[in-house]
Amino acid sequence: MAMVLDAFASYVLNMLTEMAREEVHMLLGFRREIDKMDIKLRDLKNFLADADKRNITDKSVQEWVGELKRAMYEVADILDLCQLKAMERRPSTLDMWCFNPLLFCMRNPSHAHDIGTRIKALNKRLDTIKEQSTAFSFINLSAYEDRSSKVQTSNSGNTSRETSGGFDRLGVVGEKIEEDTRKLVEIMLTEKEGNTNIMVVAIVGVGGIGKTTLAQKVFSDETVKDEFDKTIWLSINQNIDKVELLRTIITLAGGIHGGEKALAVLQPILSTALTGKKLLLVLDDVWSHGAWGDILEIPLANVVAQGSRVLVTTRDERVARGMKAVLPYHHIDKLGEEDAWLLLKKQIVSSEINEHEVDTLKDIGLKIIAKCDGLPLAVKVMGGLLCQKDNKRRDWEMVLDDSIWSVSGMPEVLNHAVHLSYEDLPSCIKQCFLCYSLLPKTALFGRDDIIGMWISEGFLHGPSDDLEELGSKYYKELILRNLIEPNAQYLDQCVCNMHDVVRSFAQFVARDEALTALSGETNIDSKLSAHKFLRLSLESKASESDGLDWSSLEAQKTLRTLISVGHINMKSSDSLVHFPCLRTLHIDSAHDVRLVESLHEFKHLRYLSLQNSDISCLPDSIGKMKFLQYINLRGCQQFVELPHSIVKLWKLRYLNFNKTSISGIPRGFCDLKNLRIIHGFPARIDGEWCSVEELGPLYRLKHVGIQGLENLTTSSSAAKAKLGEKVHLTNLDLTCSSILGDNGLIREEDMVSEEEQQRIEKVFDELCPPPRLEYLAIEGYFGRWLPRWMMSSSAVPLKSLRTLMIDDLACCTQLPDGLCQLPYLEFIQINRAPAIKRVGPDFLQSYHQHSPRPSQVVIAFPRLHVMNLAGMVEWEEWEWEEQVQAFPVLQNLALISCKLRRLPPGLAYQARALNVLSIQQVQGLSSLENFGSLVELEVAGGLDLERITNLPRLKKLTIKNCSKVKLLEGVPALQTLVLVDLDMETIPEYMRGINARHLELYCSLALLASIAAGQSGPLWDKFSHVEHVKAYAQEGDTPRKWFVLYTANPYNLETNVSRSFMSRGTLSSFEDTQRFESIFRMTRKTFSYICSLVCVPSLEDMNRYTFVDGRVLCLEDRVAIALRMLYSSEPPETLGSSVDVNKSIILLVTERFIDAVFKRARHHLCWPDSSKMDKIKSMFGKIYNMHNCCGVIYTTHIPFGPNRDHEKNGSIQMQVVVDTETRFMNIWLELADSMTQLSILHDSEIFEGCEKRDWLNGSKLKAALDGSEVREYIIGDAGYPLLSWLITPYQEDLSDSKVEFNRRHSAATTCAPKALAWFQDTWKYLQGDAWWPVNPETMSKIICAFCMLHNIVIDMEEDAAVQNIENVRRLKNEDAVRVRDMLLQHFLIGRSSESGDTEEDEELAASLSRSSSLSQTPSGSGDEDKEQEAQRRTDC
Repeated sequence: MAMVLDAFASYVLNMLTEMAREEVHMLLGFRREIDKMDIKLRDLKNFLADADKRNITDKSVQEWVGELKRAMYEVADILDLCQLKAMERRPSTLDMWCFNPLLFCMRNPSHAHDIGTRIKALNKRLDTIKEQSTAFSFINLSAYEDRSSKVQTSNSGNTSRETSGGFDRLGVVGEKIEEDTRKLVEIMLTEKEGNTNIMVVAIVGVGGIGKTTLAQKVFSDETVKDEFDKTIWLSINQNIDKVELLRTIITLAGGIHGGEKALAVLQPILSTALTGKKLLLVLDDVWSHGAWGDILEIPLANVVAQGSRVLVTTRDERVARGMKAVLPYHHIDKLGEEDAWLLLKKQIVSSEINEHEVDTLKDIGLKIIAKCDGLPLAVKVMGGLLCQKDNKRRDWEMVLDDSIWSVSGMPEVLNHAVHLSYEDLPSCIKQCFLCYSLLPKTALFGRDDIIGMWISEGFLHGPSDDLEELGSKYYKELILRNLIEPNAQYLDQCVCNMHDVVRSFAQFVARDEALTALSGETNIDSKLSAHKFLRLSLESKASESDGLDWSSLEAQKTLRTLISVGHINMKSSDSLVHFPCLRTLHIDSAHDVRLVESLHEFKHLRYLSLQNSDISCLPDSIGKMKFLQYINLRGCQQFVELPHSIVKLWKLRYLNFNKTSISGIPRGFCDLKNLRIIHGFPARIDGEWCSVEELGPLYRLKHVGIQGLENLTTSSSAAKAKLGEKVHLTNLDLTCSSILGDNGLIREEDMVSEEEQQRIEKVFDELCPPPRLEYLAIEGYFGRWLPRWMMSSSAVPLKSLRTLMIDDLACCTQLPDGLCQLPYLEFIQINRAPAIKRVGPDFLQSYHQHSPRPSQVVIAFPRLHVMNLAGMVEWEEWEWEEQVQAFPVLQNLALISCKLRRLPPGLAYQARALNVLSIQQVQGLSSLENFGSLVELEVAGGLDLERITNLPRLKKLTIKNCSKVKLLEGVPALQTLVLVDLDMETIPEYMRGINARHLELYCSLALLASIAAGQSGPLWDKFSHVEHVKAYAQEGDTPRKWFVLYTANPYNLETNVSRSFMSRGTLSSFEDTQRFESIFRMTRKTFSYICSLVCVPSLEDMNRYTFVDGRVLCLEDRVAIALRMLYSSEPPETLGSSVDVNKSIILLVTERFIDAVFKRARHHLCWPDSSKMDKIKSMFGKIYNMHNCCGVIYTTHIPFGPNRDHEKNGSIQMQVVVDTETRFMNIWLELADSMTQLSILHDSEIFEGCEKRDWLNGSKLKAALDGSEVREYIIGDAGYPLLSWLITPYQEDLSDSKVEFNRRHSAATTCAPKALAWFQDTWKYLQGDAWWPVNPETMSKIICAFCMLHNIVIDMEEDAAVQNIENVRRLKNEDAVRVRDMLLQHFLIGRSSESGDTEEDEELAASLSRSSSLSQTPSGSGDEDKEQEAQRRTDC
């Protein structure tokens, strides 16, 4: 940020004026020197505006300006030190507000002599500076600050920028400008009720954003030309001449001006030329509304035909407002990445061959575009530059890294675009604008932070009470001029962004005084050593090892502003004492508490922000920092204590303790009478004293935030805050600690009693704010009823309230019903209110308005624009009948995380201005229909949503993860449809009947591949009719890794998914289904599914593997090769020769396939969830009569490699759990050298999980007549121990019932060996002499991948395509017959039991019951061991 001479001179002269008023200059013979300084500065000020202006580009002026700036900085420093010395010696009996510190210190001779000597020296410097100024022929721009309110006839700077109605088609790209054009054309052609003959429409945006291009496109639209009798384009600019403007429009209207010069003559000529004609007048680049209001409106307004239009483009919203343009103004968004790339290409591409070359450079082009920040003008400039280069990576990389992006090398056209806006600023706001450009891009700075910096730097000077208001005014003006842009995520424009091109210009202007740098840039150290800066802004993303060293800053002795975000390397000897002139210190996320130890050395410091640091307290010496006005400790979570000396900082205006652990504030805090804003003030009780009473005398407060209100035990304590008496209070935050958990419900350990609820209600009743309040936030409130001053039972005092936010409303059962008639309420957000189940009519009609006479009907929420109701997790009903008038101007409604079964009739019938509706995670809502005004709709996570119908004006629809939506109709105006579902495998059927112009998909890679197939793909008929399609698939954290971009007319389909790679494979193309299934041992459906699984990792090297003739192996070919290799024990050479692929490629493709399956198919080899387990248990019960059985455990060894029977070759022990379908539910692998079946079991995850009851903990089986229960279990052969969850066969005392049990057990356990037999018979790769790993871990991964493929085949197959599966099913059918015979015998036994013959039945049931409580030791099966185990496990 650079000093703006004109503005800073005003600041210094203001200080000198104060001295003169107090007659300080008369003391000790100072009068003459002070008068000299005053005269010299006033003489200089006459041409400082011109010097400032020329300083930007004229190098001959820059040295002189630099010398003058240094002199004025020294003047300010001298006066600062004088004031500081006086404050330090201030008698305690003296009233600080009446005391003149300058007068006091001038009565101290030694101090006065020092000041006098320095002022004399400064006067000599000013004499020299003034003499040198004659060489530059500066001119007096006395009207400079009034430029914006006067029409200028000349411009000594840049030449005029004249435009015309024709437009360059090379500058038009993307769907967005087409959409904007349609929207504006519709406005131009639509009549509105109550309009006069001529309506003004405004396009607003920063310079270079594309306002003129959009206006040209509208102006050239054929339907527009046909509608209007006369279309005229006028380029206005800053240097406008009234007479010349009238002559030009008369000529364009077909009239003759005859060389007349008087407005009184020219205006009637214009009226005559256009009388009765329907006119479209475009006024491009308007800087003052006087061009319309003072010159053109009078002769046109009453003579043109009804329906005439004026389209104005401007950088300043106040121009649109002054011209009475219709709301809302049309703001142009920045270009998206793809549109910006198309625009860049249009500037460069000259042929199809050339286009292919450019496309190969897209990665660098996107980085260049990112630096242009979506500004079309900047993209065009870069295109012009690249057009002069060869299409080679090195040339483009040189442009990317060129100094053109630095603050010293801005392209002329960009410089000009922003320079015009800068020159039009008043000098006092220029300083604020340049200061804003110093802020690091990635850090968050709120409006109060920025205004605090402006106050601290002296940019806002005037009456002390009005500084925040003045700062707010400047802030709003920068927004209105589009030099900063509000961030839509934040309310009330409290956070803004600065466009990169605008920022670059501002940093260019400030280049001699300020450095903005990102840690890691190679030349930071050289810049710091070569130049003395006054302001530094450093941003670091680096680690401790490569971050910026603090010592590199210490040479900057004249530093006045230091902003540091991120890590800086500090040593124990580093401190802040090297910056004696520092006024602003903002350090964010620096984790070194030593910074605070030397804070008191900053004599001039006004602004101190140490947010997100590790400090736990401030030093007591902070009381010496008399100029300190702003302290921000937000996010310092370890901060707990304020020093008592803080009460001596009488100039403090701002304190922020949000997100700290502050435990209290010192007594005497009430002495800080100058305080305007305080956030995070801690409410604490200490005996008879309560911290909030310290707020009572602070009547200048405008913003107050109090936290920890649950600590107040009596309402009288709250009353002492005297909030209602603070007439300046506009913003209020009242906070209790939340008692809600992550699920939005009250945490069990934080339940509150009725007494606690009543107490907090009484406390909040006493915190009634004043009528002037505009913003109210309540968080963590746990009373059953909201404060009286929010309910209808009393007169609600919030007549000025504009914004209401309530978070974590734990116990209230109804929404506040005293707000519906607040005249200015515009925004309501209620987040997390679990006790609210119903919103009744009281929300819209307070009790005294029920059953009103017709003449007294009052509309509820007359000014509300936005309402967000979120986290009301038990909300089921919203009662609002059609006849109840409410929300007439509601534009945006969000309903999130509730159980609302239907939307109320009144919402669709009465909220006729509702444009944007967002429905997210709303359970039970099945349909959305009949919203006549809705323009934009978002539905997300709607598990039950099925129908979206009859939305006649809907233009944009976003559907996220709503898989049940089957019907979408009655949306004739739909322009854009966005579908988000990463599991989506096909385009919904309703797309066939939708005529949207733009479709955007975020889907699975498999679906994206189908879309990429284009006309040859299976989905072509679902999307081919859409004009523009953008489809994306995610990989990792990159949501748009894979894409398809399609345009219908002219046809174009661009994708980074190789269509040949995704095409039908030659090695898997068999017309004969039986042949396909015999080769690949699976159906085509299963094969396609496996292809989709391995698709994503395969895309990474999709062009790497080829046939011998050079053709690329497509995905299906790669899968076909891998499967054939894995099924075969033949060497890869044999397979390679049969498919025309080299051996090395065969092995690499197979290895990549195994890796991909292992990574992407893990969900096919995991322990079943409860629903799947219930099915498995049911099958074991039906087939084998083993009720509640969950699987069969089995252990085998897997030899691998050539000569696999040789003892030196590898072998892996494999423990599996298998279900009735021979599906692997769990596997565990160990090296076979030293492991036994028992040791593998004890090491496995299933053993640990079952012993801890994390596994097999589902429903139990009543197995005995006495009601004994059996938990879930698995079965294994006699080689396993008997455990409560692992049932083995009986080994001794085999009665008939035990024999029968063993038979059932044995039949069931055959599932496992048969599964493994099929497994080893299928994957013969393990047995062959092909490539095989020496590393057993790699072998384990291969076996896991085979198990996953084994399960996939079982999961996907629905017919008898695989002989092995059929064999298993045949076995199960045979068993089922025997089970049926056995069940018949059991039934006969059951009948005979009525006569007492139940011994064997009971014994059989008891055996199952006993198995749930017995376990054998691994070493034996003796009776004593069994009894001990039974005793130990009786609770199992």
